[in-house]
Amino acid sequence: MASYKETLEYLFRQLPMFHRVGAAAYKANLDNTHAICELLKHPEKKFRSIHVAGTNGKGSVSHMLAAILQSAGFKTGLYTSPHLKDFRERVRINGKMIPQKNVIAFVQKHRRAFERIQPSFFEWTVGLAFDYFAKEKVDIAIIEVGLGGRLDSTNVVMPEVSVITNISYDHQYLLGDTLEKIAAEKAGIIKAGIPVVIGETQAEVRSVFEKKARENGSELFFADQLISVKKPKVKNGFLSAEIDLPKHKTKPVTVSCDLAGLYQVKNIATAVTASLLLDEEKFPIPAKAYKTGLRQVCKLTGLQGRWQTIARNPLTIADTGHNEAGIREVLSMLKSTPHRKLHFVLGVVSDKDVRKILEMLPKNAVYYFCKANLPRAFDPFELAATARVYGLKGDVFPTVRKALKAARSAAGKGDLVFIGGSTFTVAEAI
Repeated sequence: MASYKETLEYLFRQLPMFHRVGAAAYKANLDNTHAICELLKHPEKKFRSIHVAGTNGKGSVSHMLAAILQSAGFKTGLYTSPHLKDFRERVRINGKMIPQKNVIAFVQKHRRAFERIQPSFFEWTVGLAFDYFAKEKVDIAIIEVGLGGRLDSTNVVMPEVSVITNISYDHQYLLGDTLEKIAAEKAGIIKAGIPVVIGETQAEVRSVFEKKARENGSELFFADQLISVKKPKVKNGFLSAEIDLPKHKTKPVTVSCDLAGLYQVKNIATAVTASLLLDEEKFPIPAKAYKTGLRQVCKLTGLQGRWQTIARNPLTIADTGHNEAGIREVLSMLKSTPHRKLHFVLGVVSDKDVRKILEMLPKNAVYYFCKANLPRAFDPFELAATARVYGLKGDVFPTVRKALKAARSAAGKGDLVFIGGSTFTVAEAI
């Protein structure tokens, strides 16, 4: 019998994997996924779900939803991507990763049949997750879209609620070169008669969602117009705010969230709106579950890499924000975090618009340019050369770990070390 390590090596070796090789792993149809679902006797029809898409925040919203539902007493599946440290982070029930033995058994059982289908790494993983959730009889599963929406492998579920967090520029070479085109791809998860939550009202794309919802007879809700989040502040590693829970109280409820970035305010409103739209008989969620769930998102679901403090002396923070909108939120948090000098460990992937990111970054920081260990990573010497054009100065390091070690050694009292630019840079740092 193959070991867990050998099983993963097989998956990584045999199958295209988007987060490592990029566009070569992207399938422009759902044929493989439908074939896998047929082979597995349609596990996607055997559990209820919430489907979450969007450019930024979909991971945080997915974990918030899982934490709220777990706190309300439901056996909750959670499918997310990519993983940071362990492949099994992608598939969880009530925060616990799928056991290694289940991964081994699934691959061994279906290897020959799947090889005839020739699925991508992501398609394999969707099959594994859906099969596991069905067999474990979860009450509900939160399913995060991998890329886009319309053609994403997860887009075979018929959810209780569809969620689209927001739209900004990312993966334009696959999803389209305008916000409207990207929104149209994400809107592909909207299903007939299923309510849909849009996290942020954006003038450029609002009509795309309204048109799609109208065509599908789906009720459309804009979270930022329904849920008022007031007085947000970050203190002692928690984001606190007042939110309205229309079904429960007329007065706002004060909540605190262990995802401490101020940008999480939008994600809280989105997660709460989606929770409120669930059928009250099937999924009764008491007001207390919102408070308990949001306060313990990381503990209940295992989420990492969202404005995460990984050391105190010197203060060292990591965040996975990696596109224009994500970096903008990171910069806002850096400004509001007291520090003397900023040491920025930066590694990006080659399919991002690096110039747009670099022109946003602070010129008075010291940079440590590095490369995560994957084929898609941008060459750190080229990154440093391009950064110099924008007035950013620093040294080049062959690995994330060496860059982080140098930054922490150079940091003086009151300095801040920040790690970011890509999910994979953060993964290697934590």
